[in-house]
Amino acid sequence: MKEKNIKNHQANPDRGEILNLLANYSQTLTLLTQYDNRKLPLIKKGRGKFIVKYQDAIYVIKTIKSELASKKEASDLFGKEVGHNLQGILGNIYQTFSKKELYPSLEEKAAHLLYFIIKDHPFVDGNKRIGSFLFIYFLDKNNYLFKQTGERKINDNALTTLTLLIAISDYTEKDILIRMITNLISSTVRKKVLPSKTRQVLIK
Repeated sequence: MKEKNIKNHQANPDRGEILNLLANYSQTLTLLTQYDNRKLPLIKKGRGKFIVKYQDAIYVIKTIKSELASKKEASDLFGKEVGHNLQGILGNIYQTFSKKELYPSLEEKAAHLLYFIIKDHPFVDGNKRIGSFLFIYFLDKNNYLFKQTGERKINDNALTTLTLLIAISDYTEKDILIRMITNLISSTVRKKVLPSKTRQVLIK
């Protein structure tokens, strides 16, 4: 009798538990459906005031390098620029055409900042780590890093996965990746009441 009850339990999972999990991960299933149907939208809701300036970015990179070097996780080549590529990338995300921004939304700017730094290799070493951190830094400074619940929109593991996915992707996949990123970071803006957690998201 006991063995029979176990089999029945295995054959009939708890519906409430399933629905609870479904509610928590409904966005994932929706995004995957949109991805499969090639109908993933480009989100253009956010309007950020903070602008990533070249000198600010360099200061952030030097700070990252100092922290990583203290743990022997960064070489002398980490953050060493290749020409003026970083300035070019920062210029690209704020470029205008006929006095209109090419990437007007906060989501588009953040997504392209992450993508361009990882794929265009503006540094001799550290492109993935620098790109992912500047991405989080940009979201944080624009008060766009957290959901209304206080949870980060993209946690450490998700950021690592997203960064590596971009790194190994083909350039023909740029559009779909940009759309995916804008969907992941788009949600109702939460007034920041928590201390900045940007230093906790360094990719090792």
